[in-house]
Amino acid sequence: MTRILIIEDELDMLSGLEHNLKFEGYEPITAADGREGLDKWKKETPDLVLLDLMLPKVSGFDVLKRMRDIGDKTPVIILTAKGLETDKVIGLELGADDYITKPFGLKEMLARIKAVLRRSEGDKPSDIYKFGTFTFDFRAMEAYDGKKAMELTKREFEIMRIFLRRPGEAISRQDLIAELWEIEGDYYPTTRTVDNYIVKLRKKLGDDPEDPRYIHTVHGIGYKFMG
Repeated sequence: MTRILIIEDELDMLSGLEHNLKFEGYEPITAADGREGLDKWKKETPDLVLLDLMLPKVSGFDVLKRMRDIGDKTPVIILTAKGLETDKVIGLELGADDYITKPFGLKEMLARIKAVLRRSEGDKPSDIYKFGTFTFDFRAMEAYDGKKAMELTKREFEIMRIFLRRPGEAISRQDLIAELWEIEGDYYPTTRTVDNYIVKLRKKLGDDPEDPRYIHTVHGIGYKFMG
C-alpha cells in the first residue's frame, strides 16, 4: 500500500486529507508540525510527502531542504497559500516535485499525487542495498552478512542509510549530527559521538580501521562510503 506522509498544521485540513487518502486506498501518516514531520519521514519511509510550507517548529522549506541535502528523493508535493508565487518557486528550487495551491479540490489533489508517483517510480531509491557479503533492508530494518542476521541499532541503520544513498560522497560529521540527532535541552552530540558510531559500524562490517574497505575517513571533513 502506498504510504503518504501529510505534514500540515491546520488540523481540519490534516484530518480531511487523512480521511480522503485512506478512502482512496492510500496509507496516510500525519504530522502537525515540521519537527514531527521530519521524525515521521525518518521512521516511516513514506512513498510521497504532502508538505505545507508554513509550519511551526521547523518550516516546510527547512523540512524539504533537509530531505534533499542528504540525497533523499522521496516525492514531495508542497501545499502553498493562494497568491504566494515566491513560495512555489523556492519550493520547486529546493527540490519539490509539484505544488498545490490552497484551497484545492480532492480531484486535483488525487490527480497530482498519481502523476508524481508515476514520474517517480523509476527514480525511487531502493529500500534494499547489497555490497560485498552484506544486505541491508531498510523497510524491514534488517541487515545480513550472508545469511547471518546482524544486530544494528536504529542509529546505526540511519547512518548506513545515508552512506548507501550517497556512495563515494564525503559526508561531514556535522551533517550527520544535523540529520540524525534531535537537539533537546542541554544534550548536544559531538563529533566524537559520530566517531564512536563509525567505530562500531566498522567492526560489524569487518572493516580494518587502518585500511577500511567500506567506511573511509575523509580527514578534516568526515566519512565516505565505498561499496
